[in-house]
Amino acid sequence: MEKGLILWFTGLSGAGKTTISKVVAEKLKQRGQKVEILDGDIVRENLSKGLTFSKEDRDINIRRIGFVAHLLSRNGVVAITAAISPYKAIRNEIREMYDNFIEVYINAPLEVCEQRDVKGLYAKARSGEIKNFTGIDDPYEPPDNPEITCCTDQESLDESVAHVISSLEKYGYLT
Repeated sequence: MEKGLILWFTGLSGAGKTTISKVVAEKLKQRGQKVEILDGDIVRENLSKGLTFSKEDRDINIRRIGFVAHLLSRNGVVAITAAISPYKAIRNEIREMYDNFIEVYINAPLEVCEQRDVKGLYAKARSGEIKNFTGIDDPYEPPDNPEITCCTDQESLDESVAHVISSLEKYGYLT
């Protein structure tokens, strides 16, 4: 792959974005690809520190992630984003701004995400301790037409990773 790619993972907290993206990154590296993961939590801590979880600040954060992903992709890197990115409009804005954008919807029901919640964030959101938590008191808008969908409540990690890799082959990004 001479030209890079933005591989945009979206889904609820606990759906599997980070887990799947890390394994996909390893598979791509094994195939000689240059890869960077822009994890939502890490980007928020380092590039978007001070932003709140208001819609406006979330949009700013996603624009920043999109811009960095674009800089990487135009230099031949597969930029993998793993951020909730809950709003359709901002994801579509990023899609329209940059070439080689592949949306990967990591789909898992809210109940499953809550069961997987190792950080206890859903419980804190349900008790009112955390405000504007996606899926509880702030919406998550699933993509209308993602290029790839992984249903992590129905498929194993290996199946999800294989689905992403085979889709990249199908779309001509991998040989």
